[in-house]
Amino acid sequence: MGFLEKLFGTSSTKEETKMENVKLAVIYYSSSGTNYQMAQWAAEGAKEAGAEVKVLKVPETAPQAAIDSNQAWKAHVEATKSVPEVTLNDLEWADAIVFSIPTRFGNVPGQVKQFLDTTGGLWFNGKLANKVVSAMTSAQNPHGGQEQTILSLYTTMHHWGAIIASPGYTDPVIFGSGGNPYGTSVTVDQDGNMVEDVQATVKHQAKRTVTVAGWVKKGNQ
Repeated sequence: MGFLEKLFGTSSTKEETKMENVKLAVIYYSSSGTNYQMAQWAAEGAKEAGAEVKVLKVPETAPQAAIDSNQAWKAHVEATKSVPEVTLNDLEWADAIVFSIPTRFGNVPGQVKQFLDTTGGLWFNGKLANKVVSAMTSAQNPHGGQEQTILSLYTTMHHWGAIIASPGYTDPVIFGSGGNPYGTSVTVDQDGNMVEDVQATVKHQAKRTVTVAGWVKKGNQ
């Protein structure tokens, strides 16, 4: 089978299976808990929409000495040690993916980039095409690169051939939490508290992602 056939598939290889609930992977990276909390809200919203959900963390690659030097980071790592780490099998399993990641200089964290760089094999075999994807982020100030971080992540999703389900302005709750059309973003103060109330927006974004994935999945049956 050639590359294009692997990427796009053919009618003869399409599985004719009974329509099932959308399978959503909520994938997060968090050093102090903000994006973990957003991932939990996303999971709640997706389950309310009838999805089968996995909450998964991106593997930590920072040196232990760096983690130990920050009490909040160290405490969060300990508190979430039972959360399973995301694997390539999880990406293949999922119909849809919601990412929740902090911004790092207007880009994705190195831990996230390292994981994404391992997805080449799935991409080459067409296993990531038509995944429905959406993203959320956080930063310590309102102009700390939130939009750019989400768009940077979406660049990789375009290469996957994924379908991006951005929230746009599809519900009034989006305006109440900052009005980011690319994905929910939140500001975090010096004490680690979220400034905007984004819970309803996160849940709406997750539900929208699941809904779009349901349309795609139904169309592929």
